[in-house]
Amino acid sequence: MSSDAPTLDRRGFLKAGASAGLVVGFHVPFAGGAAAQGAAPEVNAWVLVQPDDTVVIRIARSEMGQGTLTGLAQLVAEELEANWAKVTTEYPTPGQNLARKRVWGNFSTGGSRGIRESHDYVRKGGATARLMLMQAAANEWKVPVAQVRAADSVVTHVPSGRKLSYGQLAAAAAKLEPPTDVPLKDPKDWKLAGKRLARLDTVDKVTGKQVYGADFTLPGMLHAAIKDCPVFGGKVKSVDAAAIQNRPGVKKVVRVGDSAVAVVADTWWRAKTALDALPIEWDFGPNVKESSATTAAMLKGGLDASDAVVGNQNGDARAALAAAARVVEAVYSYPHQNHATMEPMSATARYTPQRCEVWTPTQNGEAALAAASEASGLPAAQCEVYKQMLGGGFGRRGAVHDWVRQAVEIAKQVPGTPVKLLWSREEDMLHGRFHPVTQCKLRAGLDAQGNVTALHMRISGQSILAGVFPQNIRNGLDPVVFQGLNAPGPEASIGYSFPNLLVDHAMRNPPVPSSPSSTRSRTPPARTRWHCAAG
Repeated sequence: MSSDAPTLDRRGFLKAGASAGLVVGFHVPFAGGAAAQGAAPEVNAWVLVQPDDTVVIRIARSEMGQGTLTGLAQLVAEELEANWAKVTTEYPTPGQNLARKRVWGNFSTGGSRGIRESHDYVRKGGATARLMLMQAAANEWKVPVAQVRAADSVVTHVPSGRKLSYGQLAAAAAKLEPPTDVPLKDPKDWKLAGKRLARLDTVDKVTGKQVYGADFTLPGMLHAAIKDCPVFGGKVKSVDAAAIQNRPGVKKVVRVGDSAVAVVADTWWRAKTALDALPIEWDFGPNVKESSATTAAMLKGGLDASDAVVGNQNGDARAALAAAARVVEAVYSYPHQNHATMEPMSATARYTPQRCEVWTPTQNGEAALAAASEASGLPAAQCEVYKQMLGGGFGRRGAVHDWVRQAVEIAKQVPGTPVKLLWSREEDMLHGRFHPVTQCKLRAGLDAQGNVTALHMRISGQSILAGVFPQNIRNGLDPVVFQGLNAPGPEASIGYSFPNLLVDHAMRNPPVPSSPSSTRSRTPPARTRWHCAAG
């Protein structure tokens, strides 16, 4: 990695990951992946063709079960005119993305944005590679490029019938200057994109070959189990490490930040059972008396509070309600909900004073890299994250990478040795990032004929941005709260057209941390557990 690679702190990475502006290039040597193992050089950042005609398509977004990996590969392969039977994929790393001025764009995956935000530029990556392969063939035959055609990973000289495969052309194509004006195919001509093809990840998953974060191993690796304070905001008061230090396989008891303790051992089960036996005294902190009941009372108070921020309005809803022939009122509530991924949080970290590496499932490789950099104290250019297949995402593995920070902090205390941190299911449920807790009061005014003349929707509840991107809150307004409640227009997912409308939000943030969520999780409402330590 170049010494002049830009460095960013964690906030900078998160801002970059959320940015709509992408700098996309297509022709920079790749320092990792198949190319580093002696294969043919990459045609461009998105496409590498091996001598046996295997087409490797690089996918920056994460696969969480929805088919994003296959869908993006289809888009690239379509423009590339690749033989789908010989297509495979690999993940570029966020460290390489940083060094190459974010050539792969945004690494974040969530909200169905993996394809709809990147389809245009990944298609251009495939189209650019196809034109370079065609030009390489034309140069070899000394004919105009207009006389050649590409299909099924083969370039044909139409007048003579001569053919060269992509594997034969890749090395020469990689040396060419990429074209700048790249036309894309009309969707009516698509043969791969948008078609029901077998997913690229299915076979490995059903045969058990797929490696997830919990499966990952390295030579000489140790294992860590962790326990965080049962009350959010609490700390570790004392730990009696001597009580378990002679247990079989136990290597070390380590503090992780102010609030957690981990045991490092030669197997995870030995680490977990030793941790269960470890005497820990907690300082439960200021939230020890908080409960589901106190949170509900706080939210109820926000339903009629005067400090609400307006997200959408037209007309005069309050006056129309006062003059309505009839007013209908209802209050709805939504509890805290754990995102509950099938695979608990896990990360393997290896730290030296010169370099920090992390292997982990993540929805946002750049955010994971930023977390590793911040926890290790090393510049981002001296860190790397290698994405593992996700055993579920649902937003939990998105912006906040607390488990990555923990893994790096543990690895720093056994430098040079890889350590895999795996949360127990109990730890995962207790210390998730939860769906925001909310109450909502709706008051509708009706005229004598029963028509709605006014609607006031008061939302009292938690702000996602306050816990994830607080810098994006402007004048107390969290725009995420009002998604789906926008004014009618081309950018509105749902538009209310009542003549008098008021939608406002009284922000009420309990100590339970929240993060973006997915309705696809189908997770049953989780019981609020952060007050359990108080009895």
